[in-house]
Amino acid sequence: QLQLVESGGGLVQPGGSLRLSCTASGFSFNSYAIGWFRQAPGKEREGVSCMSAIGGQTTYADSVKGRFTISRDNAKKTVYLQMNNLKSEDTAVYYCTRRSRWSTLDPAYSDVWGQGTQVTVSS
Repeated sequence: QLQLVESGGGLVQPGGSLRLSCTASGFSFNSYAIGWFRQAPGKEREGVSCMSAIGGQTTYADSVKGRFTISRDNAKKTVYLQMNNLKSEDTAVYYCTRRSRWSTLDPAYSDVWGQGTQVTVSS
C-alpha cells in the first residue's frame, strides 16, 4: 500500500545537526515531488522544503534557508532532510509527504503523509 516512513529524529542541542530520512513504497517514487512539513505543539503544520521528482529543483521555507538541505535517492526511494545549526524553534514533529507540485509549500498539493518523527532541540 501507499506508505511513507520517516526516521532519524531525536534530541539534539542547539547548533547541532540531524538527518531525517523518508522511505516510500507502493507508488512510482520518481514520478512525484516529495516534501517535508513540521508541526510544533499548539501550532499549525507548516511546509519546510520540497524537491521535484527529477531535476533536483527545490523549495525552502524562509525560516530554514541556508540551514536545511533536501535531497533524494530515487534508486532507494528515499528523501533526506539534512538539518544543520538547529534552533529551539525547529522543535516539532516532522512529516514527509507526496506532492503534486514542488514549487509551493501549500499543503493542498499533498496527498500522502507519513506518521512523523519527533525532533527536539534543547540543551
